[in-house]
Amino acid sequence: MRRAALKRLHDALEAIEAIQRFIENCTLDHYLENQLIQSAVERKFEIIGEALNRAQDADTSVLDFIPDLRLIVGTRNRIIHVYETVDQLILWDAIQNDLPGLKASLRDVLSTNPPMT
Repeated sequence: MRRAALKRLHDALEAIEAIQRFIENCTLDHYLENQLIQSAVERKFEIIGEALNRAQDADTSVLDFIPDLRLIVGTRNRIIHVYETVDQLILWDAIQNDLPGLKASLRDVLSTNPPMT
């Protein structure tokens, strides 16, 4: 895999790990009441979407292991361009149900394709 794509995949992985730190020991109610955490989570979702989009631009094989890439980029676009319609419950659901699998996929790819230094 191309070096530029690996760098972007690493960026996406770091953003996922940050989201997980932000919501560690956080209940849904606490999340919904806390604009600071919501804003931080939204920003990291933006980074995930942008990083994966750029990774795909650098190497189209990214689609082979992230089949939902277009949906992820769409989420990023919605957060940025249609921010008033962002549903925090959908983001919470994605954090709980989608990010762990994406994180595992990114770790697998990055472990078999170490970035060149």
